[in-house]
Amino acid sequence: MPEPVRPDVRGISVVRFVRNHPLILCLLLGAAAACGFAPLGLWPLTLACFAAWMVIVHEAPTLRSALWRGWAFGVGHFTINDNWFQHAFDFQDKMPPALGYAAPLALALYLAVYPAMAAGLAWRFGRRDTRDGGYVLIFAAAWVLTEWLRSVVFTGYAWDPLGVIWLPVINVARIAAFIGTYALSGMTIVAAGVLALYARWNWRFALELTIVAVIAVVASIDVHVPRPVDRAAPRLRIVQPNVAQDERGQDDAALLMAKLSVLSGRPGPAPRLLLWPEGVVRDMIESGYPAYAYMGTSPLYTRWQIARLLGPNDVALVGGSTLRFDKAEDVSGATNAVFAIDSRARIIGRYDKAHLVPYGEYLPMPWLLKPLGLSRLVPGDIDFLPGPGPQTLALRGFGAIGVQICYEIIFSGKVVDAAHRPRLIFNPSNDAWFGKWGPPQHLAQARMRAIEEGLPIVRSTPTGISAVIAADGRLIAQIPHQTAGAIEVPFPAPLPPTLFARIGNWMAALVGLALMLGGIALRRRHR
Repeated sequence: MPEPVRPDVRGISVVRFVRNHPLILCLLLGAAAACGFAPLGLWPLTLACFAAWMVIVHEAPTLRSALWRGWAFGVGHFTINDNWFQHAFDFQDKMPPALGYAAPLALALYLAVYPAMAAGLAWRFGRRDTRDGGYVLIFAAAWVLTEWLRSVVFTGYAWDPLGVIWLPVINVARIAAFIGTYALSGMTIVAAGVLALYARWNWRFALELTIVAVIAVVASIDVHVPRPVDRAAPRLRIVQPNVAQDERGQDDAALLMAKLSVLSGRPGPAPRLLLWPEGVVRDMIESGYPAYAYMGTSPLYTRWQIARLLGPNDVALVGGSTLRFDKAEDVSGATNAVFAIDSRARIIGRYDKAHLVPYGEYLPMPWLLKPLGLSRLVPGDIDFLPGPGPQTLALRGFGAIGVQICYEIIFSGKVVDAAHRPRLIFNPSNDAWFGKWGPPQHLAQARMRAIEEGLPIVRSTPTGISAVIAADGRLIAQIPHQTAGAIEVPFPAPLPPTLFARIGNWMAALVGLALMLGGIALRRRHR
């Protein structure tokens, strides 16, 4: 008699372990899904992980278990994706650096609430669809809603929305010009759901969605035609000094200024807009403060050091801080600002950062957190105050220039003064405390804003990644991370206002509503 076929005990044990421990599997899938974002860019892995997670949520026996499976996925996903957050603790003496290793996990425990809500909504309203197509669409609608909520609740944390993974496939990313990043994230859930449907042999609906996706991608294809260069046209010069966060003390101010001066180059026949990073000028730039605020350095001298690098038609955009005083002339607050300085050392424009970083530029609930020994991650005892919001600087010879400082650029639909649309957006940033994963992720999100708004975006950072981004999201030029250098290029051309630029995140609401209604209709039809 032939010997009976013995089952693969190891394979059965793995399957049994997965079925008995779905939360562990969701945790691992979430962690692996983070590899689709910059700097790794393994977007097919992200789609596969989301597809598997959606199946596991679908098979949850109760709403409570579906919520837990969503939360476990989020914990793994955000812990890995935000690992750069640990490095912020290396530069604050009042908080131990070791605390930084727990910080990404602590942040993830909160952020995981949003995938949990998406999973719960999809399970509650989509699971009864017998062919799963309605479940996929309802899941996508729930993701649009919860990702948008993540960007606004508690001042918002919009870092790395799911749609950013498509930048390596730029024609897919350009769909954001029509519907925005949050809606593109919802369509990414649909793409992951299509993989799940194929895996579960639900070919018909998966094929229909695939055809729709191909049509959308083809419609977004843009054939780039280079424009002739006008040598007399204004030029941009972006400076990256490669000075680490802990190398910018007051004693190094002269050496840093010398380095910035060399990298700033010399004036030429064409007007130049000279762009310096956030956080490299520590002396006060603005006049009119009490004498003690200047620490022995005249603001006029500081401006002169910058102005001497400029030709008669040049302008410099330089990051700095401003101070606010009470009636007793004591410092009551500060703002994170960008100053426009001309060749005569005059301040001809200023922008104050509006969307501040909690725990970075100000400490929420200081009455509770200070007694616990917690402090801001950015050194200093003075909290920053918010500016009025997106504004455009009108600079003679250069036109309308928008400014968004560092963290502000990650907020979809909130980066442009709609009443005074700029020709480009300057995004000075200090990514020196972002580790190795943070800078490429920050750059990727700036590229998404360029696509959404149809505007070029120019980034200047102390250690990188500084870059010039075209209005369609292409990288025109960049300086690698932790490299000193400069870029000088003609002004990139803006595009006409995109559909998203006109409507904003109402497009996300419309797409989310369409996905929800489509999912409900499919569920009823399949019944």
